[in-house]
Amino acid sequence: MKALVLGATGAIGKDLVEQLLADESFERVDIFVRREVSIPSEKLVVHVVDFDHPEQWADKLTGDVLFSTMGTTLRAAGGQEAQWKVDYTYQYNAAKAARENAVPTYVLVSSVGADYKSKIFYTRMKGELDDAVSQLGFEGCFILRPPSLIRKGSDRFGEKFGVVALKAFNAIGLMRGWKPMPTEDVAAAMIRLAKSGRKGVEIIDSQDILAV
Repeated sequence: MKALVLGATGAIGKDLVEQLLADESFERVDIFVRREVSIPSEKLVVHVVDFDHPEQWADKLTGDVLFSTMGTTLRAAGGQEAQWKVDYTYQYNAAKAARENAVPTYVLVSSVGADYKSKIFYTRMKGELDDAVSQLGFEGCFILRPPSLIRKGSDRFGEKFGVVALKAFNAIGLMRGWKPMPTEDVAAAMIRLAKSGRKGVEIIDSQDILAV
């Protein structure tokens, strides 16, 4: 199999690429990034692209499965318009190009609470993307909505505090659906879904990810 990865330098993306390179089912892994990365593997092909100009790289999106883990924060993006470009526009453009190139399977990392009707910008944006890609006609379209993530080596105070707080609530039986999940578990679920041979559109919520 040939895998295509969008968002390879993010927390989930790094784990995903590592697992794909170790998986004998995948002979080649193509990643699409903004700047050069160095990962020693004969299976890896790095495409340094300008995401604002998909016409320059859309033809390279050919293979068996497109994994999309791209995303940014409002703070890092500098505003809602910039975050929308990364979290929605770039990902939708890649998904559309992959489908036009007959890629059969698409696996997307969305967010818990994603809903196009939401009044919250972030969850509405994620919900709108989920709806848009689910209508592109992939043979298998899998949308994962993980809860708070446990990232290896994270130095984000808010994230670490949130994980601790959620674990405390989980311990007394509260907010089970928001139980923090290691990024490597999400990556593993993505790969299993891609290899499952299942068809149609599936939305995998929160703790159902572990059941995969």
